[in-house]
Amino acid sequence: MARILVIDDDVAINELIKVNLELQGYEVKQSYNGTEGFALVKQELPDLVVLDVMMPEVDGFTVAQRIRQSESIAETPILMLTALSQLNDKVNGFNIGVDDYLTKPFEIDELIVRVRALLKRSGKISKTIAMRDLLTYKEVTLLPESYSVQINDKVQKLTPIEFDIFNLLFQNHGNMVSAQKLLKEVWGYEPDDSVETIRVHIRHLRSKIDKISGDKKYIETIYGGGYKLNI
Repeated sequence: MARILVIDDDVAINELIKVNLELQGYEVKQSYNGTEGFALVKQELPDLVVLDVMMPEVDGFTVAQRIRQSESIAETPILMLTALSQLNDKVNGFNIGVDDYLTKPFEIDELIVRVRALLKRSGKISKTIAMRDLLTYKEVTLLPESYSVQINDKVQKLTPIEFDIFNLLFQNHGNMVSAQKLLKEVWGYEPDDSVETIRVHIRHLRSKIDKISGDKKYIETIYGGGYKLNI
């Protein structure tokens, strides 16, 4: 049974989320402020955190940043809930390391879909890796057990979402993968502001791959279309 921690100072919304996630079979714990919420993440080690942004004293951005900076909980999936709909707020969340973003007010069915999609990545091995998938081609090797990519003799660790994106590009190397296909295969649905969602994650992924690629640029942007991995 997956364990979820909901951190939101709005008691009604917190309870609504708890009840509906429990109906899906999840074990749910609650917190109503950022300070206590962060402490509970470290104590309970949940499989997923549903995190509000606008909270007194310590806001959700700060809590997310603290989670990502704490080694024992750094890879905990975070779904951010917020009334902030501005694009730069969402980009800020993704830059901190938030996995997904849902703007209030939201439909509970959409919340459940996003929770389910994020929990698919909570296992040790990425769910996009199947037995039939290619793991090595030329100088590039996928290391799914550690969410890493090896190019020649250098290894770079990725986040689970970055690894899933790279894997999809890798399985289709030399061919363009559309933004729509990335959204469908990696997220399992279409997030709000989907184009910017893809751009932020691709930018982070590209910067990490460039660290171990030497002069070669592996990830190519096909403007107006999608992305291609050149090996």
